[in-house]
Amino acid sequence: MKRQRNTTQMKEQTRNTEVQINEEEIGKLPEKEFRIMIVKMIKNLENKMEKMQESINKDLEELKNKHTETNNTITEIKNTLEGINSRISEAEERISELEDKMVEITSEEQNKVKRMKRTEDSLRDLWDNIKCTNIQIIGVPEEEEKKKGYEKIFEEIIVENFPNMEKEIVNQVQEAQRVPYRINPRRNMPRHILIKLTKTKHKERILKAAREKQQVTYKGNPICLTADLSAETLQARREWQDIFKVLKGKNLQPRLLYPARISFKTDGEIKSFSDKQKLREFSTTKPALQQMLKGLI
Repeated sequence: MKRQRNTTQMKEQTRNTEVQINEEEIGKLPEKEFRIMIVKMIKNLENKMEKMQESINKDLEELKNKHTETNNTITEIKNTLEGINSRISEAEERISELEDKMVEITSEEQNKVKRMKRTEDSLRDLWDNIKCTNIQIIGVPEEEEKKKGYEKIFEEIIVENFPNMEKEIVNQVQEAQRVPYRINPRRNMPRHILIKLTKTKHKERILKAAREKQQVTYKGNPICLTADLSAETLQARREWQDIFKVLKGKNLQPRLLYPARISFKTDGEIKSFSDKQKLREFSTTKPALQQMLKGLI
């Protein structure tokens, strides 16, 4: 490193010495030689300027080419972006069309569901109307009817539990049978006895008396009297079962109304609800009731 520094210093000293010699020599030159020397120097400068101009022109050409390439690249990018934007617009239009179709399909499906629900409700009402005069007797042992017949069993139940209506009711039986028709060997409970009365009012009177008595018996053994309802109505009523038990335990006097509405007494008023959503909305105004039915609605 030190040796290189010394070499550089020696070159500078030599160059300075040459400049001094040249200046001294130039001062001693005759005018003619001086002019010749100046001409040579100007030519040298012109050569250098030409080379510099060529270099500059070359650099400018390269810059121009690069600028052209850059512009071409920008144009390509711009065209690509325009293509992408066009495809995005097409995709958005297709998505919008699909969304519109989905709305149409959803609307159609909702209408179908509503129509099916109306049809189911109509069939349920029709079936319930067919059964509207029927009473089911639950809990009478099998084979009991072979000794005395269904009508006699019904008469004994009326006499044992509701003696005041004996004369009016016992002669109103149109049909009587066990349901289902065949015995299920896997079921331990006796089949229900189905009693068809002449008028709905007789059925309602018996069921009302049974609710008021709370405990109905046959030969001293507890039995149950219920309305004969369609499977759909029974299923809808079963959905109220747990809520009914809680309300009954709190002495709110719950009742199941046709077809599947629940009613109960709260703050001195009788309230009825056709579904759990309406009951849920009502309970938000009654914190005690809301807490009572927590997890059930």
